[in-house]
Amino acid sequence: MRIFLPCDQETLSLNVPESARVYTSHYPAPPADAASIMQRALDNPVGASDLEAALAHRRRGKVCLVVSDITRPIPYASFLPQLLARVEATGVPRAEILILIATGMHRPSTEAERVKMFGPYVATHYEIADHRSDAPEELAEVPGRSWSGRPIRLNRRLVNAGFRLVTGLVEPHFMAGFSGGRKAICPGCASLDTVRRFHGAEFLDDPRACNGHLEENPLHQEALSVARALGVDFTLNVVLDRERRVVAAFAGDMERAHAAACDYVRRCACPIVEKETDVVVTSSGGYPLDATFYQCVKGLVSCLPAVRRGGTIIAVGGCAEGVGSVEYQSAMARFPGGRWREFLDYIHQPGVFEKDQWEYQMHTRALERVGMENLIFISPGLDAAAFAPIPVRGISVARAEIQSVLQRLLDQASTAGKTLAVFPEGPYCAPIRKSQF
Repeated sequence: MRIFLPCDQETLSLNVPESARVYTSHYPAPPADAASIMQRALDNPVGASDLEAALAHRRRGKVCLVVSDITRPIPYASFLPQLLARVEATGVPRAEILILIATGMHRPSTEAERVKMFGPYVATHYEIADHRSDAPEELAEVPGRSWSGRPIRLNRRLVNAGFRLVTGLVEPHFMAGFSGGRKAICPGCASLDTVRRFHGAEFLDDPRACNGHLEENPLHQEALSVARALGVDFTLNVVLDRERRVVAAFAGDMERAHAAACDYVRRCACPIVEKETDVVVTSSGGYPLDATFYQCVKGLVSCLPAVRRGGTIIAVGGCAEGVGSVEYQSAMARFPGGRWREFLDYIHQPGVFEKDQWEYQMHTRALERVGMENLIFISPGLDAAAFAPIPVRGISVARAEIQSVLQRLLDQASTAGKTLAVFPEGPYCAPIRKSQF
């Protein structure tokens, strides 16, 4: 049978045996256009009064509209103008609206990315700012402590806002169970120090820090406690299908609307693994998620419940922007390739915490499952030098050769009689074992 995998902004076409297990999400068709779905959610909020009623109790200060960064494929341009119009229709002047991009620990956005994300009108007619976790002057203390006892420092303009309207995308998340909701605040708008435990080695050691699981997940509890300490006035979370169309939206109370969205996504995108296979083939979600190897790790980890111990993972990712942050590359350069166990020993030392160590730590879950030689990553964006410190069997290919190289590996596995599972959507479809906990 023929399957299609995204890589960067292209689509690969591959032939796989009819016996292959293909893991895909199963979302219903969009019931309307994105703006109409969003309007319907605002008119029928979960656990809260509607947006207009909430805005009537706005405190002194700007309306801070929190949005996701370019690594999340939310089609804001298709519904954000209508959302902003509803806010302004309540009497809020445009000059009192701030669009805050929840970059977390990611880089700031570019002007071109803002136009792509929000459309040219919003990008040029509204105040837009990036959260900067590394700028102390742009952070402010929030009273109280997080679930793990950490001090809470968040974006100053968000803390001082008169109304906090938080948006996001709910999808399976390989650490926090599901994205969206509270994650827009922590880590989205938090300081590095605030996320020390959220992304710390101890939390990620917990097997409950995984796709599709919220109960007693320490990352979920930590992020939720930070968002509660701040206080969120209204939320809007969207759900996308494999074509990245908005299929559902959930608005209202931060916790109850997010819980409803998670239940919806769990039913549509978290299939049960009936039997592990010898080989798993996965995309990394395509652009923008696969723009860096850092983000591609999500695909390597999300497919783990479907592959047997000692099996093989074959992944593909565009990596148009390279490996990732300087800190992330530095961690792998100090503990390259086969030394990943030394890296784990290092980050478990008291007082050790570095930006982006969490992605390398999650990567080691795949290494523990299949081993470095069996963790194959194909990319047109990484050359031999870039691959050198990364603990994978890296294959650097010309863009035109990706499909043929991947097909050859699939054919070899099939000829050898290996059982096969395929994840065309990468981490957007997250399988769960029957007896996960």
